[in-house]
Amino acid sequence: MGCFFSRRRKPAQGGQLPPQQPAGAGQDAATGEQKAPQYSWDLRAKIDPKDYTFSGLKNETVGRLPGKVAGQQFVIQDCENCQIYIFDHSATITIDDCINCQIFLGPIKGSVFFRDCRDCKCVVACQQFRTRDCRKLEVFLCCATQPIIESSTGMKFGCFQYYYPELALQFKDAGLSIFNNTWSNIHDFTPVSGENNWGLLPETAAVQDYVPLPSSEELKAVRVSTDATKSIIPITRGRRQKNSDESCLAVFFAGDYTTANARKLIDEMTSKGFQLVQTKEVLMKAEDAHRVFQQSALEFIPLLEKGPVVALEFNGDDAVEQCRSTVNEVFSGTKVFVSESKASASQDVDNFYNFADMQMGM
Repeated sequence: MGCFFSRRRKPAQGGQLPPQQPAGAGQDAATGEQKAPQYSWDLRAKIDPKDYTFSGLKNETVGRLPGKVAGQQFVIQDCENCQIYIFDHSATITIDDCINCQIFLGPIKGSVFFRDCRDCKCVVACQQFRTRDCRKLEVFLCCATQPIIESSTGMKFGCFQYYYPELALQFKDAGLSIFNNTWSNIHDFTPVSGENNWGLLPETAAVQDYVPLPSSEELKAVRVSTDATKSIIPITRGRRQKNSDESCLAVFFAGDYTTANARKLIDEMTSKGFQLVQTKEVLMKAEDAHRVFQQSALEFIPLLEKGPVVALEFNGDDAVEQCRSTVNEVFSGTKVFVSESKASASQDVDNFYNFADMQMGM
């Protein structure tokens, strides 16, 4: 039977082990006085809740610049007629009892929760979105999961569109994909028979008409653009009625240029008048590939081990032929799945997004 040996500290004289001191304890070299011990928790940066709270403000423009929130929780409460801008990523944000405010919230790793707010206009990116007891909120939204409203009326939603140089990295720091956006798939937790508590903003709605660019000198330093063509989030039609009965599915596989390639195809197709209905970034397994890609599955299964796929649904007459020709011309050296025909395309779209919704628990 083997023996187990542990390394033990050598006893000091008299057989006693010297007491372990925390870092920084001992005598001060200059004065000879005993220094107070420093523990690891003493060395952490002190968090002042006031730095992560806007409370009781009226008729003010306030905000936080990139790097100033850095993943902390944030609270906004009891504000009226204010313009509020959080140009950074955060853990969670709660907004309580705010009236007639215009609010921009950068990427939120967890949830954003609006409670007892009314007549507010917002731009929000988050993992989870929820409202309770709110009236007349107009929200340009990017949400990775299904947005939920509860006991709320007069809610209007549009697709998030916004740009400033730090925003893409903030999405990454918050663990959010720019391709996972269910902004129009609202779940009303407390529906009222014969009434609709929510709807969609007009397609022509412009962000700056709802949440204007910041006017204060400090916040002007953030180089914001609300130009739809520059938006970090691809602008999708969501659940708006499609213009055509023809859609096309295109799927890019993980690699160094997946995001850039997907955005390039979006630019190419939308410039030709086709509409981007929805996008998704999700991991796939071999059995998923058989379900989605069917006869082509064996060609793509080896690519699935590299990481998540990015899928795009385009809509418009002749979408399949135009998408296939664009992929052949622009991405000739890249493997991309594209629907083969108009007849199979709608099934491709259904197969992929039904799988993706199950995968993401929707």
